[in-house]
Amino acid sequence: MQAAFRPDQVQVHGRYSDYTRISDEGDSKEHAFHFCPECGSTVYYYRKSDPARTGVRVGAFADPTFPPPMASGFEEYAHPWVSNIAALPMPLGHHA
Repeated sequence: MQAAFRPDQVQVHGRYSDYTRISDEGDSKEHAFHFCPECGSTVYYYRKSDPARTGVRVGAFADPTFPPPMASGFEEYAHPWVSNIAALPMPLGHHA
C-alpha cells in the first residue's frame, strides 16, 4: 500500500539506499525506490516520468488511523488472502 504526495509534502529523515528498476506496467518507465538500509523495507519511491508525485509506503507511517485505500491496482499479483479488491475503484488501464 502506498499514499501519493507532492514532493514538497515529503520530508525524509535518516539514511536510505536507492534502487531503480523498469516499471511492471509495460511502459518501460523507470521507478526510483528508496529503502531502509537496515531492514530493506521500501520507504518511498517515484517515477522519473512523474516527478510531481512521490509514493510513500503506508507502513512507513506509525499511525493506525491512516485512511483506508481509495483505489486498487495490480490485482493479478495479489495474495489469495486479499479480500474485497473488486469493490475498490481502479485507475484507468488497470484491470483484474
